[in-house]
Amino acid sequence: MSFDRLVRFVPKGDDSKILIGEPADSSVDVGAAVRKGEDVQVKVYSGKSVLDAGSPTGETAIIGRILSPLAQEEVGTIRCIGLNYKKHAEEAKMSIPEIPTVFLKPATSLADPYPAPTIIPKHTIASDSADYESELAIVLGKEAKNVSEADALDYVLGYTASNDISSRAAQFAQTQWCYSKGFDGACPIGPVLVNKRLVPDVGKLRLRGLKNGKVVQDSALTDLIFSVEQIVSFLSQGTTLPKGTLIITGTPAGVGFAHKPQELLHDGDEFVVEILPHIGSLYNVMRNEK
Repeated sequence: MSFDRLVRFVPKGDDSKILIGEPADSSVDVGAAVRKGEDVQVKVYSGKSVLDAGSPTGETAIIGRILSPLAQEEVGTIRCIGLNYKKHAEEAKMSIPEIPTVFLKPATSLADPYPAPTIIPKHTIASDSADYESELAIVLGKEAKNVSEADALDYVLGYTASNDISSRAAQFAQTQWCYSKGFDGACPIGPVLVNKRLVPDVGKLRLRGLKNGKVVQDSALTDLIFSVEQIVSFLSQGTTLPKGTLIITGTPAGVGFAHKPQELLHDGDEFVVEILPHIGSLYNVMRNEK
């Protein structure tokens, strides 16, 4: 596909439509602009999905509400890599893994960016253990199985940002992480899907996490233990990864439970996953489950 950055959105003034398109301003941070209440103009494409965006229609629309680049029915089971930054493994006092550490999130954990609320589940509220994890996310553009590292990027459509919302009390009570990280809405992604062509080397991206404006995570992606190519190849061995598979690649140092005092998430907190250049800012505002 010839796109640079795609956004999936509900247009201003018409809640009955979901559109796909490319921001008219190639430099705009879509998430930040929408959070500020600015009008973001989008060149509308003919397709209904970022997986098959079609071509520009010549029409434009203003974003009313940003949606996750992928819909729940498109992502299937979300693949997740844990302990994939050297400094994060150190702060967690865990050994550097020799192979990727994998856990899963269900499609129901997929969530939209702000203005959609990010929900803290009731039992996580009770244990006061909601945490953030800023992550780069990979979207596959075609089915992959038994892919070599050399060919892995051929299967990647592009990249977006993700927040791996985690319940630490539930996580530390078990030896596996699917339950503690798989609650409804625990995987917001966005604001845009960036074509892999714009990011020939993910090591040149900079990832930051900001809680209520305070920088709590800040890392170059050169700190990754396993590369995009290694991750895609590893996950595809003996396993069919359908077109649209979402892979989140791990978080750098600075997660909330490791701070002193801890920087956990509570009702009303704003958290931003910022990946520059190109991807921009994924905003999430936390709300307690009623």
